[in-house]
Amino acid sequence: MAPTILIPTYNNAATVCDVIRRSVQVCPHVMVVNDGSTDNTLPRLQALRQELAFELVSYAQNRGKGGALKVGFLRAKEMGFTHVITLDADGQHYPEDVPILLKAGERHPEAIIVGSRPFNHDNMPDGNVFANKFSNFWFSVQTLQRIPDTQTGFRLYPLDHISGLRVLTARYEAELELLVFSAWRGTEIIPVPVRVFYPPPGVRVSHFRPTMDFMRITILNTILCFLAIVYGGPRMLFNRLLKRLNNQ
Repeated sequence: MAPTILIPTYNNAATVCDVIRRSVQVCPHVMVVNDGSTDNTLPRLQALRQELAFELVSYAQNRGKGGALKVGFLRAKEMGFTHVITLDADGQHYPEDVPILLKAGERHPEAIIVGSRPFNHDNMPDGNVFANKFSNFWFSVQTLQRIPDTQTGFRLYPLDHISGLRVLTARYEAELELLVFSAWRGTEIIPVPVRVFYPPPGVRVSHFRPTMDFMRITILNTILCFLAIVYGGPRMLFNRLLKRLNNQ
């Protein structure tokens, strides 16, 4: 396995450098995609590169998290990496838990490993809990699979076994798309428990727009349910029949 950590960032000047410092301690290669930040994120990243070795991809126009992930995945493939660990730049995830994902990935090299967060955290916003339960329900409808956390951004992706990059949408819902399309393709999705950090209200910086982004996720789920009927369901059925025949 040849992994890299991918950290997409947009206006996370206060937290991204700490996330990078901790990430380089657990993985030999780290890639940061600066998604058109308008604060002083980019100058801080450039200054940190004088001290630490990490890959920096930057562009001026914000493309959304989905766009940043796509750029990072394609760059990682060009560089010869087989797996990508995605990690948010806001400090929510513990880079020290990366070995948990890597260990599971070594046992299941063709699976997507999903870092599942506990939802009893004192400072976890109620909206996040509801959005995740909502997303979990529709994911189970669309794929006939259940996982405890479909909204987490802490994941290990096998680059040759993720599907949907060409039609990936631009914002937060892109991570749900990656799971659904990959499940339809037959990629195994394995959850593992990880820690989560939520600072007190008013301290955490989030670019999630509850009304607009929830509406986008709702529209996406409507489309995915239709596609599950005409494409995803038949594709999963075909994959299962083919696997059964191969095992005979």
